[in-house]
Amino acid sequence: MSDRATLHPAALQALFEMAPDAMIVSDDRGRIVLANPQAEHLFGYTTEQLRSLSVEALVPPGVRGNHAAHRERYINQPRLRPMGSGQELAGVRADGTLFPVEIALSPIQTSDGAFYVASVRDISESQRARQALARARYDAIVADIGRLMLESGSQDAAFENVPERVARELGVPIVAIVFSQPLATVSFRVRAAVGLTPELGGLLPDLLAGQFLGGALRTSEMEYVRVGAHSQRQPQQAALLAESGYGDFIAVPLFDRSRPMGALVAAAIDADSFDSDKVHFLRSVAHLLAATLQRNRTEEQLSHAQRLEAVGQLTGGVAHDFNNMLTVISGNLQLLEDELADRPQSLEILGSALRAVGRGAGLTRKLLAFARRQRLNPQSIDPRKLLNELSPILTRTLGETITVEVDCAPNTPDVFVDPGELDTALLNLALNARDAMPRGGTLALSVREHAIGAGDGTPDLPPGEYVVISVRDSGLGMPADVLARAFEPFFTTKESGRGSGLGLSMVYGFVKQSGGHLMAESRLGYGTHIEMFLPAARTRHAPPELASVARSSVGKETVLVVEDEADVRAIAVAFLHSLGYATCEAADAEQALRILGERHDVALLFSDIILGRGMDGNELAHSAQRLHPALRILLTSGYEHPGLGASGSRSLPLLRKPYRREELAEAVRGAIDGRRRTPS
Repeated sequence: MSDRATLHPAALQALFEMAPDAMIVSDDRGRIVLANPQAEHLFGYTTEQLRSLSVEALVPPGVRGNHAAHRERYINQPRLRPMGSGQELAGVRADGTLFPVEIALSPIQTSDGAFYVASVRDISESQRARQALARARYDAIVADIGRLMLESGSQDAAFENVPERVARELGVPIVAIVFSQPLATVSFRVRAAVGLTPELGGLLPDLLAGQFLGGALRTSEMEYVRVGAHSQRQPQQAALLAESGYGDFIAVPLFDRSRPMGALVAAAIDADSFDSDKVHFLRSVAHLLAATLQRNRTEEQLSHAQRLEAVGQLTGGVAHDFNNMLTVISGNLQLLEDELADRPQSLEILGSALRAVGRGAGLTRKLLAFARRQRLNPQSIDPRKLLNELSPILTRTLGETITVEVDCAPNTPDVFVDPGELDTALLNLALNARDAMPRGGTLALSVREHAIGAGDGTPDLPPGEYVVISVRDSGLGMPADVLARAFEPFFTTKESGRGSGLGLSMVYGFVKQSGGHLMAESRLGYGTHIEMFLPAARTRHAPPELASVARSSVGKETVLVVEDEADVRAIAVAFLHSLGYATCEAADAEQALRILGERHDVALLFSDIILGRGMDGNELAHSAQRLHPALRILLTSGYEHPGLGASGSRSLPLLRKPYRREELAEAVRGAIDGRRRTPS
């Protein structure tokens, strides 16, 4: 006895008329032979039109082949398949629009043969409700992850929990957070993961490199990378994925401004496992991770900048006071030279002491360079010419085991900096790179142009045109704690006697004072990469030729010496007397103006810039010239680049402390004669 139901056509027609769902009857070749009014309404065809179609016409074109194969298998083994069994499909209306459906199937045996009834239900509303619930659940999880990120005392600990939480919610076996490593030989580093197998871990570079390293993901317009086991767009990656037993793979980039710094990746066994809601969820988590990373990085950079600024202010003040002490020591030693001219042994001792003073002065210059108080003479420099000239010098200096490579991008503009300080900065970076490559390696110097738009500026890098000079080595690299302190003065990891710890701090101070920014990236075992963002010159021009002028070093004019440190003032007065000048003295600006109001024979005002209280040297100079317009001015300072005012003080000649007697003689004579002295 057959287990198939047998109904009279009239009864079947009545059932169709009353059924709330669309009902379609097809024969064993898939041709529609009967449909109810709900089917006409659902699919947008008339009864006559439906009876001229096959059931494959009611499914999307892309799955019709698979649907025909499924239908053949069902006809060979017919059975009841109830509604709500999880078999969700999409239907297509007469106008081409798609909509989600659930289908129940039942075989029917009639006197005319076997037929198959499909009950079709539009689940658009219920699907939207499920989607809303799923999205609400996803949003709650994202919010909870964000709360954990804020509350966690350790970013690493917070990240460790994310993959497991995401994998559990999506029902997938593998979720990982990976970061790109531009300095490393291995392209990606896994930060945190759950379920990541060695096979899939080994495939990550192949699955991601084409997008992340190939330049496709350069802007936030790229939302994610998808590789399916049956992908036609990426057949090679798809084949690798399928061979490892996975049907779907997705990578959502973690953007750092306009470039990806890593990705949140997930893999599933089944194909097409990531619907739009799951993709949206992954993107939300990825944005949260990226924002957390950027916030932590910003906090670290701010803390680092504040620490360096505080150290800079401290070292600047210490260097100023130290220069005053060196001026007194140097001055007294030079005065003793005159009295001991006939005692060679004593002169040798004095010479040794003066050389020590010179070394002390050099040390304070390095401190002031870090504190951004050195005096710079910026010029327009061709960076290609600079590196090409520097390359052979570095090759000889660094030794045969280190290869020096130079790469200058075409049409790079000139850079506007002090040429001598830039040379010193590059040499310091090269020597540090050499010390990090004890067994040899490669030092790569490169130059490129970098423009920052009006909306993309930062406090460190305001909008403008920059020339980026990059120094990259293949050395030992630095761990994060060492990199964080690498630019602090006197910090060094070298053994005693091999470094003062001032080389990188000088580079940092020079770059910041030049109006640029310094970025450093390093990882233990993978080398160091330092980039100096320096202002581009507006126009190309050759540096001016400085004419050498022969000048006398003595005179008989009267010089007003203004200095708040009595010992330093005494040295200046003694030097001037030995050079033939008459002098008068003042300890502050108020006393100096009083002297100038009483005397009209003063030819030169020689004043320190930092006077302790009241006016500083710049303000005194302008007030004095209002009293005596013809009065000449010469300033001095323990700072290499004191805080000059905006009212023309930059045009006043400056003598840097500590100075030798012959330097004072040259500066005084030049100031009185009206010849501008270029500070050394």
